[in-house]
Amino acid sequence: MKILVLMDGSKWSQKAALHAIELAKRKNAEVVLFSVLDIAEAKAMAFNFCTQSGICAQLKDYEGRIWEDMHKNIQDEQSSILARASGEKLRCSSKIVEGRAGDEIVREANAGTYSLVVMGAFGKSGKARISALLEEIGGAVRPPLLVVR
Repeated sequence: MKILVLMDGSKWSQKAALHAIELAKRKNAEVVLFSVLDIAEAKAMAFNFCTQSGICAQLKDYEGRIWEDMHKNIQDEQSSILARASGEKLRCSSKIVEGRAGDEIVREANAGTYSLVVMGAFGKSGKARISALLEEIGGAVRPPLLVVR
């Protein structure tokens, strides 16, 4: 059994990863932590900072720093989960790709030999409605999809 865990840097995705680890212990499964970084998100954050601060001359510099921070944050989050899984003697790996989240997730879930996809019910915004990503990928991924709340 191989479990794909979607991680976006939210507390919800971390909760989903911990749930997947518990499931993997019971089923002797392998866990793959999967994150997608979207440059459009970094550009939007840099633009918002620029317009709010009035300092737009360094927009490209802001984009670069935000992009680096996004990479570091998701790597740190995955490293934490990898350490936990290692302590549990589980097979666990991580993968970070760049692109549009919905497209990359569907591609990975359907191309791999996954028995299950696990994700948090909410994204980074933590809004009280089910994740917009779930609405996008729910019918497109072939393996069963477990949503953790």
